[in-house]
Amino acid sequence: MKATILPQHATICNTISKAAQELGVQAYIVGGYVRDIILQRPTNDIDIVSTQQGIQLAELCAAYFKPQPRVTIFKTYGTAQLKLPHIELEFVSARKESYTAESRNPNVTTGTLEDDQNRRDFTINALAISLQKEDYATIIDPFNGMQDLANKCIRTPLEPSITFSDDPLRMLRAIRFATQLNFTIEPSTLQSITQQAHRISIITKERIIEELNKIILSPVPSVGFYLLYHTGLLKLIFPQMVLLAGAEYVDNQGHKDNLVHTLQVLDNIAIHTQDLWLRWAAILHDIGKPRTKRFEPGRGFTFHGHEVVGAKMVPKIMEQLKLPLHDTMKYVQKLVALHHRPISLTKDNITDSAIRRLLFDAGAEYDHLMLLCNADITSKNKEKVKRYMANFKLVTQRCKEVEERDHIRNWQPPIDGIQIMELFNLQPSKPVGILKTALKDAILDGVITNDYPSALQLLQAKAKELNIVP
Repeated sequence: MKATILPQHATICNTISKAAQELGVQAYIVGGYVRDIILQRPTNDIDIVSTQQGIQLAELCAAYFKPQPRVTIFKTYGTAQLKLPHIELEFVSARKESYTAESRNPNVTTGTLEDDQNRRDFTINALAISLQKEDYATIIDPFNGMQDLANKCIRTPLEPSITFSDDPLRMLRAIRFATQLNFTIEPSTLQSITQQAHRISIITKERIIEELNKIILSPVPSVGFYLLYHTGLLKLIFPQMVLLAGAEYVDNQGHKDNLVHTLQVLDNIAIHTQDLWLRWAAILHDIGKPRTKRFEPGRGFTFHGHEVVGAKMVPKIMEQLKLPLHDTMKYVQKLVALHHRPISLTKDNITDSAIRRLLFDAGAEYDHLMLLCNADITSKNKEKVKRYMANFKLVTQRCKEVEERDHIRNWQPPIDGIQIMELFNLQPSKPVGILKTALKDAILDGVITNDYPSALQLLQAKAKELNIVP
């Protein structure tokens, strides 16, 4: 069977074929590129395996391209990389690998194309396309990968226990591919992941989070999380999330399964955004519920303050998972801390003061916060969802009206801290902070209007109360 190489890559592949013939080696396209062109998915890299002299093949190919690209050689891995416009090429000699139980880093020796295909993680990634003149573009498929693509199936080329024991990261990759491609994992392969889950301990957290983030960025990320949960991997790599699972009943009163709810929220928000950190905020928005769960007779289960507890948990969780800290962490933490505010406003008569405080506290993250809150409205009761959605729209409309009038999201006080120090002859100190807070509260609560004369009058009165003499 012949592959249809993408037209924009035809010249590149012909050049590689010509260079391989000149060197006297055989060259093949392998791995993800083959899979993706068959699935008609976008692709931006091509992996080339040659029977020998992989780095030399890269150097010779580079000489043919105009302008000539730089050849980047990775001696540790025996690979070479060329970056062309819109596509990256990676070259390697065919390899044979063997592993020890303590490491996913293999011992590598020279091998054949067959050896190289045997070491691939899944049958759909073990496909190759010949670049030889005599059988150019022929698909080489030793493990029926084409059939697995047609059946939407993830399966290992060798015994799954061997594949996953050799490199436990492949367990996460299986789940990631199943999530990204909407494939199923073949039963014996899935069973082996469950049996080998403990082996994930030898993988660095950096590699684990790389795969987890790809699952999170998939069209329906809950698919991957349910696979992680049921195979036992989630408990090993993200134990705090597993604590959300399960519903409890006392005196015929229960609460929803917070893991199921969290994954519904994640899927809901995935429809609207590709922002990884907003999706992480969806994952972590109820992470404080297990610690705050209480049963109150007559009321049932409560989770008072779960948003505050959850926000405090965010830095440690992100640090443990090797996720970015600083501004990224603060962004996620802020959304977790505020996610309950807009929903709570739907339950009371909404005052302008409450709206102003929400707008002020959310600031630049207001739009993302409202996306998260909208995604957070889930229930099996369609009428309840309809009612909550209607109330949430009322809050959204009130926020729009107040913002258009008062411009709170980008609010700057009519008198700032430096001016306060000049007005009252103060050095940086606690009284300056008290005056700034009093001014902010008065404006947000509607006690005074947002202008200089009103602000000055309030500050003078507050300073007098504090015995501050200019």
